[in-house]
Amino acid sequence: MTALDWLLDSDSDPAIRWQALRDLTDAPEDVVAAERARVATEGWGARLLALRDLDGQWAGGACFPASGWDGEGGQPWTPTLPTLALLREFGLDPASDAARETVALVGENCRWEYDGARFFDGEVEPCINGRVVAVGAYFGQDVEAVVQRLLDDQLEDGGWNCFTEHGSTRSSFDSTINVLEGLLAYEQAGRGTAQTRAARQRGEEYLLERSLFRRRSTGQPAQDGYLQFSFPPQWHHDVLRALDHFRTAGSRDERLAEAVAVVRSKQQPDGRWLLEATHPGAVHFPLEDGDGQPSRWNTLRALRVLRWHDRQPPHDV
Repeated sequence: MTALDWLLDSDSDPAIRWQALRDLTDAPEDVVAAERARVATEGWGARLLALRDLDGQWAGGACFPASGWDGEGGQPWTPTLPTLALLREFGLDPASDAARETVALVGENCRWEYDGARFFDGEVEPCINGRVVAVGAYFGQDVEAVVQRLLDDQLEDGGWNCFTEHGSTRSSFDSTINVLEGLLAYEQAGRGTAQTRAARQRGEEYLLERSLFRRRSTGQPAQDGYLQFSFPPQWHHDVLRALDHFRTAGSRDERLAEAVAVVRSKQQPDGRWLLEATHPGAVHFPLEDGDGQPSRWNTLRALRVLRWHDRQPPHDV
């Protein structure tokens, strides 16, 4: 069985299959749409929706469970923001009844732990606000005010940092990838402007100048974790996540080559990729068999990144 066959087989989830059909087989649009529609009623998507609170939230909170978190065992990934982000990763159709009902309830009832603001009005940290923009734009919500805050928060070096409010003047990979994904989702929703595109391109340049994982000052990897592929990535940066962003944006550049080589080097003899460095913390349910085991999510994302990168050299695009 090839890696593609493995992604498409009956044991795979609709969230995987519809993206594999779209990104790896160029299947007809109606076939892709039919598989995507199953996300709301089968598999992981249906399971997440069934775990939703009556008021539209998950775990009673925006970033943290209503029951609180004692700081032990890793950040819980069960509240509303990481769950909506996961439904976006699954490709839940924003026009579906389940999505419309959920997002309306979140907008009405979910408040940020930081200051009590409404969910789609955003928070203070760029890494959080980038994710708010990503899910808000995807699910058709008005997040213009949050986008403006992100534009105002962009640092001189082109990126973002969640510790700006505490005086940080240097960007971080983690904050920057979250904001870039949000700005791109905003553009894809038809809301982008020359200003948002310019900000996104400056942020992409921040990553490109660092080959997606190196310190500009020393050339050394900024963190070992940036070379390990987890799913869901949560708020964390890694080179596979960044490459998938550049693929989605259609932003080809020769400076992606080293990161692409990292992805290629991790392919196993059977054509698959393994799950690595899962971020600790409570989850609704596992999506994979654990670190060191073959990962459908990493295999899907790696294959589509390589397919996109290898189709033609950057200077021909």
